[in-house]
Amino acid sequence: ILILLVILLCVILLFIICKFWKERWQVAGLSLQIFSPYVHLFSITVMVILSWPVEGMSHRAEPFRMRRNRMTHSEKKRLKKCNVITRLRGLQVAVGLLFLLILLSLYLMPLGINSPCIQEKENLGPKPTFFGYRGAPMSGPENTMMSFEKAAEHGAHGLETDIYLSYDHVPFLMHDFDLRRTTNIREVQPESAFQNPAFFNWDFLSSLNAGKWFVKPELRPFYNMKPLSEADKERARNQSIPTLADLLTLAKKERKFVIFDLRSPPPKHPLRHTFVRQVVSVILASKIEQQLIFWLPTHDMQYVRSVAPDFHIINVNYRRLFPNGLRDYKAANIRINIYTANGPWLFSLAWCSRINSVTTDNIGLLSQLNHPHFFTTPRSYMFMWLLADTISVLFIITIFCFHWRRKTKKEKLFETSKNPTDTHSGNLHISIKSPAQVVERPWTLAALHPALPKSGKEQQGHSNFVAASKKLVPIKNNAVTPLKPAKHYIQSPTPTTVFELTRAPTRQATTSEATFQTTLPTLKADKPTMPPVEVPYP
Repeated sequence: ILILLVILLCVILLFIICKFWKERWQVAGLSLQIFSPYVHLFSITVMVILSWPVEGMSHRAEPFRMRRNRMTHSEKKRLKKCNVITRLRGLQVAVGLLFLLILLSLYLMPLGINSPCIQEKENLGPKPTFFGYRGAPMSGPENTMMSFEKAAEHGAHGLETDIYLSYDHVPFLMHDFDLRRTTNIREVQPESAFQNPAFFNWDFLSSLNAGKWFVKPELRPFYNMKPLSEADKERARNQSIPTLADLLTLAKKERKFVIFDLRSPPPKHPLRHTFVRQVVSVILASKIEQQLIFWLPTHDMQYVRSVAPDFHIINVNYRRLFPNGLRDYKAANIRINIYTANGPWLFSLAWCSRINSVTTDNIGLLSQLNHPHFFTTPRSYMFMWLLADTISVLFIITIFCFHWRRKTKKEKLFETSKNPTDTHSGNLHISIKSPAQVVERPWTLAALHPALPKSGKEQQGHSNFVAASKKLVPIKNNAVTPLKPAKHYIQSPTPTTVFELTRAPTRQATTSEATFQTTLPTLKADKPTMPPVEVPYP
């Protein structure tokens, strides 16, 4: 029942992970492509450590086996009924087989590892270029001109943003579905804080501050941000919401690619059905090269192809790219950009996979990498693999030999203690020393009556004991002393003899009785006297 409950709990936990943490589960599987060689080495180390308790467990039945050799027949029968040794042996076999299967799987694991970071150095592709996700959000307020300028300074290959259209047809840059997080609308017009940005006119939007929130420590968007200089703080406080035309002007000047998500206007918006054409007209009016525009929206694509045929890109989420699509896209010679890759390990995986570009928040850190992390050549990894397997085998054999040697010593000690001197125990004479407080030797019944020792008969046995004679001794009339009044004290006896227990040879004993000789002191006490009482004779 306990095993079934554990299995049921694991199934429920797996269902919850796949249902609610699907993206994180995909990231965990994706991370194995780059971490699997190191997971292999770590797992082998863990198995070497576990070999000590596993080998120690294989000898748990030895104490029961040794104890069984000293048991009586009834105790052995009861032990067999409890089936303790059989259960322990079954558990040992199960644990041992599981340990060997896991260890063998780990030894052969590198044969199934297909990590893109294990390749020859000459096959490593060029470093992926960067698209600044909303600019450089770790260096300036997101979707502001300061953020995009910082991204250009860090060497960004392109700029990524999100576009809304105002109520009066002006495309502007904003990511959220309201203005609360990145503007001061709560201070200016708090009743409209939850309203969609597309319902505001551009005159009102351009008056909002879009950078004061960024310099507040409690509102920092990333925990690993570097501290800003005073000049950057002052510059951030003066930022406002930019338009798409402002971004296109910067991209044209710096010759940067532009990639964006286009937010469709809400119902009752005047550009509800024509927003794509409005954005295309603004792009064409900026005179930027069409090859610098990476078009993502899928709405009204026929019009876009006819008006701007040089817009191009396929943009995919990295969680969907690596399982199946990467090989097909490469075969078709399609340029690939993945988003959002903020960690060095994920950027290294994209680098080893010959990805063209990545969209990232952490452009400042990733731009400093000159070589992918966790990269190794097949020959180096094979050397690490064989070295780790060899060392682990030596350690495990050493541990098993140590336990086997200790087991052998215990068995030898048990064999020597099993038959100590049983064959010679019959010839040993055990001398029993009497307790210190009993030292009278030997006592007789003479103290009780003077006539008894004369007619007593000595009995044969292990001790000298004098038994009273069965012959009756006549009592004379004058032998009875009248009782005297008792005094107020009784004199304590004083031992006058020494008690000694001796054992006669077994071959001389004819009966199981023992004779016990002793001498007791005469108790001196006042004899009470009683007045004569006349008893009428019936």
